[in-house]
Amino acid sequence: MRFRGELEFRNTPNGMQVINKVTLEDYVAGILGLEIYPDWHPEALKAQAVVARSYALHQRAERAGQAFHVEAGTGSQVYGGMAAETPTIRAAVSATRGEFLAYAQKPILAVYHSASGGRTASSEEVWGRPLPYLVSLEVDDEQDSPDTYWRATISKTKLGRALDSLGIRIGSPRELQVVDRSRSGRALRVRIRGTKGIHQLEARALRVALGESVIRSTLFEIRSTQDAFVFVGSGHGHGVGMSQWGAQSMAQRGSTYREIIEAFYPGTLLVGGTPR
Repeated sequence: MRFRGELEFRNTPNGMQVINKVTLEDYVAGILGLEIYPDWHPEALKAQAVVARSYALHQRAERAGQAFHVEAGTGSQVYGGMAAETPTIRAAVSATRGEFLAYAQKPILAVYHSASGGRTASSEEVWGRPLPYLVSLEVDDEQDSPDTYWRATISKTKLGRALDSLGIRIGSPRELQVVDRSRSGRALRVRIRGTKGIHQLEARALRVALGESVIRSTLFEIRSTQDAFVFVGSGHGHGVGMSQWGAQSMAQRGSTYREIIEAFYPGTLLVGGTPR
């Protein structure tokens, strides 16, 4: 196996922990091809490079002194190492070398998602943490995204199993409805009526229990059939920060990567040079 940097092996109570120590620029190159389509517009790739670098620097500051700063999976950013690198990815990383977004002189929490469904969500409505640069914004022309409109049919039996996994015991589900929405229209809480009771829970928790690739976002409505519930929705991901399909659309319309990140992270400053 080929890899960049160094490997460190640590014994932990949960087994062997493998840590890959790499430079910041190599890390960005190793995640870009798995977090965005490598054949997308160069300006969209540059925007993603700046955003990914900003996120990494933010996490490095948050986890200072710990064994590692970011995970290799979806808990942070998906990292593929050398196998994920392509010439277009390397070019985007090189063109933005050392650039990151800052607010109050610190790297920002530069989160992003696949598609917003027409409007991003604020960090406050999703995580209860208001950040001035993660606010709800309209996004134009995401129609090329395969997740602009989606639907998922969940049988009442499958929903019952998902509720069991959450420790919710209300018998066989009979009704499911959204009872609270955020300002961007996303479901915040849902209510389930079963044969043995009624329960309310966060829509995000239900999405995780049913599968985030199945229920692609919380921007959905629910319809009922005799044996199932049909989720009809738009967008993919938590909806906070940059919409990648929105960034691609902006790039295709002539926007530069600087204009893209300025649009999605208002009030931030693009800092140049290699950060120390």
